[in-house]
Amino acid sequence: MCRPEFFTVSYRINPWMHPQDPTDTQNAIAQWTTLYDTFVGLGHEVQLIDPIPGLPDMVYTANGGFIIDGVAYGAKFTYEQRQPEGPAFMEWFGEHGFRVVDPRQINEGEGDILLVGTRILAGTGFRSSVESHAELAETFGREVVTLGLVDPRFYHLDTAISVLDPIDDDENANIAYVPAAFDEPSRKKLEQLYPDAIIVSEEDAGILGLNSISDGYNVVIAKRAVGFEKQLRERGYNPIGVDLSELLLGGGGVKCCTLELRR
Repeated sequence: MCRPEFFTVSYRINPWMHPQDPTDTQNAIAQWTTLYDTFVGLGHEVQLIDPIPGLPDMVYTANGGFIIDGVAYGAKFTYEQRQPEGPAFMEWFGEHGFRVVDPRQINEGEGDILLVGTRILAGTGFRSSVESHAELAETFGREVVTLGLVDPRFYHLDTAISVLDPIDDDENANIAYVPAAFDEPSRKKLEQLYPDAIIVSEEDAGILGLNSISDGYNVVIAKRAVGFEKQLRERGYNPIGVDLSELLLGGGGVKCCTLELRR
């Protein structure tokens, strides 16, 4: 995670960002701290990367890379405003014992790359190039499923899919998702791969309710996603709502603020 000491919205690279509207950095820090404390309270170990002046979106650490088995595939950002984040994250990975793979193709880390069981789901359409999916398969030697995003509200895959069971077992791994985010071939893939998935409303997905973190039982979600919260409880999960409304002004939620380090 990265403390949002320099958080603001000074440019527009997604539909959530409106530079003309004021932001409150101290409120962003307070909300982020609640998320941090929630993870610690659940028994998770949280490591921090130092924020860098001039990089207000660095708080969205999910975009900084993708890590499995101690191998860190770095990010190569689409927009110039975020491009300096890529080297900063890769430097941190190297200093903390990960084997770093410098990407050749445009990708935005776990924003568009999700591990579900042993399978990698990879998004394209707005930020990450489809060519990065072949690079992923080459790097990790795993099945990579390409999913096309078509709705600008869901510009990253992690805004449209929540990984509910982060276990190394394809048969029992499950997700929640919003169908409207995907093109028709991708919807059919998801229906085939995850017939028991939770289908989330556009209303809940539209406040980044799917942008969540699950340990297989506890699911940290946007506090306002009350419909998704009910669906999770009905399936036996324990949803925990957190208010990240200030950070939503930059287009990020719970998952955006969290990069999973899989050693």
